[in-house]
Amino acid sequence: MARLSGAALVLGLLGVVTAFLLWWLPADDYLFVPDRAKPLAGKVEVEGGRPSADGGVYYVDLYVRRIRRLEQLLPFTRPEGSTKVSAEVLAPNDETDEERRRQNAEDMERSEEVASAVALRQLGYDVTAKPNGVIVTSISPDVRAARVLEVNDVILLAGGTPVRTPQQLRAEIEKLEPGDELELRVRRGSETVDVVVRTVANPQDDSRAVVGILIEQDADIELPIDVDIDLGRVGGPSAGLPFALEIVRQLGDDITGGCRIAATGALALDGTVIPIGGVRQKTIGARRADVDFFLVPAEQNAAEAQRYADDLRVIPVETFQQALRKLATEDKNC
Repeated sequence: MARLSGAALVLGLLGVVTAFLLWWLPADDYLFVPDRAKPLAGKVEVEGGRPSADGGVYYVDLYVRRIRRLEQLLPFTRPEGSTKVSAEVLAPNDETDEERRRQNAEDMERSEEVASAVALRQLGYDVTAKPNGVIVTSISPDVRAARVLEVNDVILLAGGTPVRTPQQLRAEIEKLEPGDELELRVRRGSETVDVVVRTVANPQDDSRAVVGILIEQDADIELPIDVDIDLGRVGGPSAGLPFALEIVRQLGDDITGGCRIAATGALALDGTVIPIGGVRQKTIGARRADVDFFLVPAEQNAAEAQRYADDLRVIPVETFQQALRKLATEDKNC
């Protein structure tokens, strides 16, 4: 009996150690985990700005971390609202976590500049901004584009037509049908490269063509006043819309009406709101912060947000200018 008890104790200890190792040892893939939406007050400083004490603009983010081996084996152990993302998608070409963080920091810096330019132009400031093209920030691994495009490529021509903004690139893609080929000219470092991509069907509408990439505005910008944005270690391009809203709010326009407004979406220089990733987690994060409204890019992003919004009011927007109009006309009882 004593021997059996000893063996059972050893087996029990081995089980505990195994479970501990499975819980803490990371696997190759990643998890997107919801993070609670946070106010931009105190994180955005605008020269001459007068922050209002009522309401507020909130940004949404998500945690990205390596999935643990136990979470890989047992999906029910993953955090609520999380999504497994393969290493091939998030870190193509064996990109390291440090390289990914550096890329996210560069994306954030561009997002801050473009958002500041869009907001100040809307307010009548003289902003010097030269669009240089459309920069590739992410590529789906299962499309033709993944073979010929690289993250940070700047698209200059699409089908022989110059493209300087994301809207111009989308206009060229919308002329095509799924399966059509599209010739692109891209700037890659100091070189110019011509590549051919094959379009695929939009997951939300199989009659529409997409290339399978996420994009952002590349531009040279000079601002007439100082705008300082600091979110710490948060990176990526998707906070452009809330940045621009907060800048307008600080410079005198009461766009919140005393409500708490969360927003997500990258911006192009013309004010176009560009679709982003991680909508499920960001919607859950906005809901957990108990905000009153959630502004998201229209169409696919908005449809996904509605699936996880519960009672949260989702407002689809195509442009920054439309976002301001919708906030001005929305029935607010906050």
